[in-house]
Amino acid sequence: MIRVIIADDHAIVRSGITMLINSQGDMKVIATAMDGEEVVQKTTELKPDVVVMDLNMPPGKNGLFATKQLKELCPEVHIIVLTMHDDKEYIFRVLQAGASGYILKSAEDMDLVTAIRTVFGGEAYLYPKATKLLIESYLDQIASGLVEDGTALLTSREEEVLSMLAKGYSNKEVAETLYLSVKTIEAHKSKIMEKLNLRTRPELVKYALKHGLLDFE
Repeated sequence: MIRVIIADDHAIVRSGITMLINSQGDMKVIATAMDGEEVVQKTTELKPDVVVMDLNMPPGKNGLFATKQLKELCPEVHIIVLTMHDDKEYIFRVLQAGASGYILKSAEDMDLVTAIRTVFGGEAYLYPKATKLLIESYLDQIASGLVEDGTALLTSREEEVLSMLAKGYSNKEVAETLYLSVKTIEAHKSKIMEKLNLRTRPELVKYALKHGLLDFE
């Protein structure tokens, strides 16, 4: 039985999705939440298999923030974002936050059921247009020379900072070289680590080596 929590600020939406899920023989809604704070609390307490998460849940934590927090607290939980936003910027941010699925509220009922089964099985689920948007973005970045393989989403300044840090420069040395403050370099470093899903300096060095950012000339 796939155990599901639904997070949405509209009661009628929560009720409708609950009825849909509970009508399936292999899944069950174990709780619902009306905002980001509540879904984080209930997920950490009940440990569901899947969370169906709305993005806009005012006030307080929105779905994006809650998704990121849940992936830190309960990394084993699969999160599907169910939203009205059909935009690649939202898709990128949601995937970077750790969601396994992205589906529109305008989708067919069984598309959500399929999405739940898919992420529960350890795979990602994106509605067809989302996949097309990601592929187009990947090809655009390659064509413009911004990235070589689509894995890096860094600005030119972030690449510069990454290269220097990977070569062993301290934050202070990077700041002095680039005429920036140490605080700015620390902010760049945090953003780089977040974008590339890196946790340690050795991982950063390995990434820089792989992508040709360790030219010592």
